[in-house]
Amino acid sequence: MVRIRKLDIHNFRSIRSMSWLPSAGMNCLIGPGDSGKSTILDAIDLCMGARRNASFADTDFFNLDVSQPVQITLIIGSLPDALMNFDAYGQYLQAFDRTSGVVYDEPFEGLETVLSLRLTVDSELEPNWTLVSLRAQASGLERNIAWKDRLLLAPARLGAYASSNLSWTRGSVLNRLTEERPELGAQLASASRGAREAFGNQAGAQLASTLQIVYEQAVSLGVPVGARTQALLDAHAVSIGDGAIALHDEQGVPLRSLGTGSSRLLVSGLQRAAAQRASIALVDEVEYGLEPHRLIRLLDSLGAKESINPLQAFLTTHSPVAVRELRGDQIFVVRKGQDGAHIVSMVGTADDVQSTIRMDPEAFLARSVIVCEGASEVGLIRGLDQYWTALNYRSLLAAGTAYVNVGGGDPDRCFVRGLALLRLGYRVMVLVDADKPPTPAVVAAYREAGGQFITWREGRALEDELFLSLPDVAVDLLLQRATEFLDVELITAHISSQSQGAATLEGIYLQRQQQIPFPPDIRQLLALTSRNRKHGWYKSLTKFEILARDVIGPNLGGCEQGFIDLINNLFGWAHAA
Repeated sequence: MVRIRKLDIHNFRSIRSMSWLPSAGMNCLIGPGDSGKSTILDAIDLCMGARRNASFADTDFFNLDVSQPVQITLIIGSLPDALMNFDAYGQYLQAFDRTSGVVYDEPFEGLETVLSLRLTVDSELEPNWTLVSLRAQASGLERNIAWKDRLLLAPARLGAYASSNLSWTRGSVLNRLTEERPELGAQLASASRGAREAFGNQAGAQLASTLQIVYEQAVSLGVPVGARTQALLDAHAVSIGDGAIALHDEQGVPLRSLGTGSSRLLVSGLQRAAAQRASIALVDEVEYGLEPHRLIRLLDSLGAKESINPLQAFLTTHSPVAVRELRGDQIFVVRKGQDGAHIVSMVGTADDVQSTIRMDPEAFLARSVIVCEGASEVGLIRGLDQYWTALNYRSLLAAGTAYVNVGGGDPDRCFVRGLALLRLGYRVMVLVDADKPPTPAVVAAYREAGGQFITWREGRALEDELFLSLPDVAVDLLLQRATEFLDVELITAHISSQSQGAATLEGIYLQRQQQIPFPPDIRQLLALTSRNRKHGWYKSLTKFEILARDVIGPNLGGCEQGFIDLINNLFGWAHAA
């Protein structure tokens, strides 16, 4: 089954240059809007598709510069016997090293034999498909792949509208399932004549006045129409071609009437069944028209979970569901580099990366990522964002920022995961507690890669910052929320146990009723007590989200300046993208 081993693009639309070695199976392209994902699929389709011509415009050239030709080159491997024919293609067969991505002009043992197919478009906007070979060029030879062989290579394009693949039109996946073809010719010509005869002059009664006017004008102008004019079916209009043979259900309803999602799902299954004849599939916006469970089924039908790849599939997506269902070696991040140069990077299969794919797939679809030590920090950020958004400030989501929850534990994990995301081209900020210092070497490696991080003040966890920084009225609300999240008896027991009986919840309430400010030792006691190992007062994303939205946000202006600065730095970084 044919596979694309390498793709090179130059001066095509938003891509000045790009070189990529795709995998032999699933290739799911992700990245921000206008990063070139769909352009990559179009480049493959235009270069490899079974078409005799294609329309191009100045807008298909990078920066509209028609002086620099569009050039798309595909290195095609796993060649069928027809393309290994020495008499037809011997001068064009080459060798490809999968490890290095290097193409050698002559095939030799130990490396895969490939063909290089190139599409070039110059300022005259005329496409030219040729096989590439220095040997052939030196001999003055030039040729394209024969039409019958191009049909073997042509990828199946599954777009927003899949109905064209549900009839026996040229290029339909139905024609690739088997060698069977409907017998047309005389039968369809006879059917056309039968339709005319059956229709007869039925329209005459509805169009009588119009026909009379036409007849009178024809007679007055000397146009020969006989004794009358009639409204009959046009013989040319009722001619029936290949596309007239289409799939229907048991009630005779055409399957092209299916919903968008159902059509795409069915065609993806047919594409899988036709893999021996059409082994490359292109799917733009794979989630389009599909509920999550049906999207998962479509990915499965394309071989997402199989160890032996039935197809080479090229997908684009903005769906976290699709990202979550794939492995890191099936996902590729598309980034626009300097001067229009594009980089396509595999996400990878390291444990930290794969766990992020499963837990926080949205992060891979964002421009900026805040890596949080735990759910508490995620809840804090989400809640503050909700508070400010309600006041008509720009949301972090609008700024393209997502969060990753590392799940607590060793703070080194935040920096390791942040480094992995940095290497894929994301902007990354790490947010960690300061009660457990990370390993300096791990932090240094992260910072050298361009990562930034924020930590609470020395020795403090998030709860410490809140109880030690917020104004008294906000600490009152923190206590109130604690008794709502758990219960008064449990909070009372925690405070008594942590202070060894020296302080009680009732005593704290009594002091506050007398307008006595929270003394530093009580603030520190409440901070330590709220982090109870078994029954933390706020240890969940939802609880901290509520605290941040309803307590911290409205009272942030009255906090210690050091805490305000940390929050402002965090949100300032996110909005600077």
